[in-house]
Amino acid sequence: MHILGIETSCDETACAVVSDGKLIRSSVVSSSVAFHRKYGGIVPEIAFRKQLETISEVAECAFHEAGVRRGDIAAIAFTEKPGLLGSLLVGISFARALGLALGIPVVPVDHLYSHIYACFLGKKNTVRFPCVGLIVSGGHTSLYYLKDYLDLKLLGSTQDDACGEAFDKVAKILQLGYPGGPVIEKRARAGDPRAIRFSCSNTKAPLDFSFSGIKTAVLYYTQKHPAERRRIADICASFQDAALNTLVDKSLLACTIKKTDTLAVGGGVAANTVLREKFEEQARRRGIRVLFPDKPLCMDNAAMVAGLGYHLYKLARKRGHDHAH
Repeated sequence: MHILGIETSCDETACAVVSDGKLIRSSVVSSSVAFHRKYGGIVPEIAFRKQLETISEVAECAFHEAGVRRGDIAAIAFTEKPGLLGSLLVGISFARALGLALGIPVVPVDHLYSHIYACFLGKKNTVRFPCVGLIVSGGHTSLYYLKDYLDLKLLGSTQDDACGEAFDKVAKILQLGYPGGPVIEKRARAGDPRAIRFSCSNTKAPLDFSFSGIKTAVLYYTQKHPAERRRIADICASFQDAALNTLVDKSLLACTIKKTDTLAVGGGVAANTVLREKFEEQARRRGIRVLFPDKPLCMDNAAMVAGLGYHLYKLARKRGHDHAH
């Protein structure tokens, strides 16, 4: 069964064809990040205008690369929330119009849940439920307890900045450019993670996160030591180490609390090589299996939307709501 996925929650325009919720036939992503870079962040008006211009072409590319015709698609899955309102409306409108033209159902998908589902795409090993899921991206840092693909319960989330947002802000403080995650990871390779003592703020609830304080600590450090700005590599390494350690510690704590031996990690920050290494080392000691998506699938993409949409579509058919949308 082929599902067309559509993802337009932020600055990407993405379409993909996925079979049976697992096999990625195609995944096409057009990003407008180059147009936002000079502003140091996403400009919503630029994002949705570029999506309006490109979505039809991106969809055609997805069909072509998958080697399927429009008539072969059983349903269309689209990102409904969360995201930039204008950007979401582009994908929602396109999905509904195409679904109406083809006479097939359209399925709304939660963007955050699909980031966790990205861990299960194309995997040969069976997923063991229940498990814990961590979403760590530019806009969200949250822990979930999963009983199955569609049954998720929030365990904790950031109380201020998301982890990826903190990376962007620290990169801006250090005048390294946008987006901050990749450039900080690159600079950190030449630095000493123990050179400067940074730490994330404590939270009242043990599974919540806070990254605003560590971002401010970096700002104060650079103001107090302006002559040491040449030590940017050490600052990057020390900041990255503290931020990533918090993600690892709280995620593994969640696994202990919920008595599960499986952790799924998704979202843009999950592409960070150091984070993957930390998770694998710490999880191995505790007998916990950590699942990551392939690195391209950590970023916003439509394959994860189509994959999760497959299960939602099957559930709707089972309940007799095939054309509910």
